[in-house]
Amino acid sequence: MAKAFASSADLGEKVETLEVLADGVYALTAEGDPNIGAIEGEDFLVAFEARATPVAAGEWLKKLREHTQKPVKYLVLSHYHAVRVLGASAFEAETIIAHEKTAFLINERGKEDWDSEFGRMPRLFKEPDSIPGLTYPDITFNDRLEIELGGDRGTLVLEHCGRGHTAGDIVAWLPKQKILFAGDLVEAEAALYTGDAFHMDWSSDTLDKVKAYGAEALIGGRGAVAHGRDKVDAAIEQTREFLKTMIREVGGAHKNGGTLKDAFEAAHKALEPKFGAWPIFEHCLPFNVQRLWDEFEGTDWPRIWTAERDREVWAQLQD
Repeated sequence: MAKAFASSADLGEKVETLEVLADGVYALTAEGDPNIGAIEGEDFLVAFEARATPVAAGEWLKKLREHTQKPVKYLVLSHYHAVRVLGASAFEAETIIAHEKTAFLINERGKEDWDSEFGRMPRLFKEPDSIPGLTYPDITFNDRLEIELGGDRGTLVLEHCGRGHTAGDIVAWLPKQKILFAGDLVEAEAALYTGDAFHMDWSSDTLDKVKAYGAEALIGGRGAVAHGRDKVDAAIEQTREFLKTMIREVGGAHKNGGTLKDAFEAAHKALEPKFGAWPIFEHCLPFNVQRLWDEFEGTDWPRIWTAERDREVWAQLQD
């Protein structure tokens, strides 16, 4: 009998916390579940992330509507993963924005990713029948896109910091408020998912650019909001440490002629003391190690995860 995915037993509801980080800047965290946010313009909203289903997104919007009734003009997708995008229809946004590589990935593997993530993390897909189909952006960009918020609210900068969690991750930066929505490029006391990642780029130049914003508050993909420069930098460096440890351990096993299982066991042993109790650690590590092993084998572009491949890799790396 194959060992079930670690996430399949994670059925408990998480406590959600809505924080008002500045006038018109909102973040919802949920004990290690995917974070989500919104920024008010003078007469509109910019929503950041969309959740896994319209029903799940609707629960977030109900909380947000306790603070503002402005319509959602822009829905920004930080990257293509199903748990971040398939709830988009609930926002009734005028325009959906993403990086051009995110649009490419949706076209290349969006359906496979949907099936894969639903199998791995069923609890996040509240009423999956409410999903009307894949989410496609209306506007894509390569490096940088600015949204004027109007009045004295300043500018929202959407920027690609380099290859990282995926090829197309973008952040949302509020220079006036010094608040950064970092998506899954940074996790605050939550383990990383790196199954579609570019580990070497992410752990070096990409995180360097994220750190260079000098944010005073950072909302990562999972975990609590980091308040203050010290905690922001700590979240970034914790993310880097996770990646560097994986690179060292998996790279060592590969260089020494070991197996994928050897690499997994070495990475688990090195990471578990610090990161093992954090959300999604056990669930994600087999997929992380497989992707990083592929990179050491010379596979630059991530292979597509399917429900079948998920089960194969999971079974291969469990005791």
